[in-house]
Amino acid sequence: MRSITIKLLLAFLAVGLIGTVFIALFAWSGTEREFGNLEFERWQEALLEQMAVYYSTSGGWEGVAEDVIRFNPGGGPGMRGWPRMAGPIILLDENGKVIIPGQGFMVGEEVHQQTFNKAIPIEVEGEEVGRLIAGQDALAVSASGEEFLGRVNQVLLLGALGAAGVALLLGIVLARTLTKPLRELTAATQAVAAGDLEQQVPVRSKAELGQLAEAFNQMNDNLARARDIRQQMTADIAHELRTPLSVILAHTEGIKDGVLPDSEETFQIIHDETMRLSTMVEDLRTLSLAETGELGLTLCMVSPDEMLRQAAAAQFPRAKQREITMDLELESRLPDIEVDPDRMAQVLGNLLDNALRYTPIGGQIILRAGSSSRGVTLFVQDNGPGVEPSELSHIFNRFYRVDKSRQRDEGGSGLGLAIAKSIVERHGGQIRAESRPGEGMTFIIELPVT
Repeated sequence: MRSITIKLLLAFLAVGLIGTVFIALFAWSGTEREFGNLEFERWQEALLEQMAVYYSTSGGWEGVAEDVIRFNPGGGPGMRGWPRMAGPIILLDENGKVIIPGQGFMVGEEVHQQTFNKAIPIEVEGEEVGRLIAGQDALAVSASGEEFLGRVNQVLLLGALGAAGVALLLGIVLARTLTKPLRELTAATQAVAAGDLEQQVPVRSKAELGQLAEAFNQMNDNLARARDIRQQMTADIAHELRTPLSVILAHTEGIKDGVLPDSEETFQIIHDETMRLSTMVEDLRTLSLAETGELGLTLCMVSPDEMLRQAAAAQFPRAKQREITMDLELESRLPDIEVDPDRMAQVLGNLLDNALRYTPIGGQIILRAGSSSRGVTLFVQDNGPGVEPSELSHIFNRFYRVDKSRQRDEGGSGLGLAIAKSIVERHGGQIRAESRPGEGMTFIIELPVT
């Protein structure tokens, strides 16, 4: 984390320094350019003024060229007041004839009207007496000007250093601010690695770091939920295994000690409990494969009507024994569905087993098939005692048993509905239950049509 902070700090500092250097260079260049233009304008104004003074004093332009040429920037002979030359000049009389030559123009030559119009008028007492064309070369900056530019450079240097300092401070603040969520996430991740699944990190924004924090919190919630489910499942399995194992142990010890007779009835009880254990182990294996997506499916096109008929036929002997009526209500011309017929027979068998277990003697079970927006819908409905609506969200959980009439001593591994749900979802379908106390239970399976 320290390396990230240092890299961010160096990045901010580099950006600040580079930006400051460019700004300082542009400011210095612009200041020097504008100051030079200002000096040139002042020189031009002084030159025009001195030209007008010369004309007024001399009564004309005679001798002006010699006087300007004799001018010495150090203060040599010539008229006082002539400014230092900033570049070549061309002096024209009022008719456009050259008095002081330059830039290819000869004395006495008459310039083009366009050139004459661009020249600066020289006026004496409101009357134009000539025109001046002034060029700008390297202007000798005055001592005061050099002092001004020096102060400007000092200010720019101090500003650059100040900006670098501000960039450094901002870089420290921003680097710590940006890396704080990462430091918190690192600490929380280390705590999770040590086994603390209650860790949560604050979500400070909706940007990428905030999304990362939300994803971490969601992952940790899922891990904690998986841990709780695993612990609960372990406890449930131990609880479910305890009863048949206790029965088997009690009967075998009873036979060994001579307390119980080694009769067919005793061996039948041991056999039944052993089969119950075997069924539970196989159901756990099936459920594990289905939930992890490893349950193999052999898909083929199957008629929903035929699938319900076969399921009803398989459970008919049990229904007849309890005097329970099984009715089929099938919609005509239903499309075939692509399923694993053996696995779907297992689903319907589990649902019918549940219905037969809790439907009273002389009751009724209805199997229906119909079309829906999702494809084909299958219904398994009984007129048993039903359950509270609050129980419906739990009935597909492993080993979940509703109180009162749905007790462990009525058989079953407690995994049938969980297996049914996993297999249906493995087919891309959905399963749900609807019930009210005293109104029976209805299981609804929705399967897609390919």
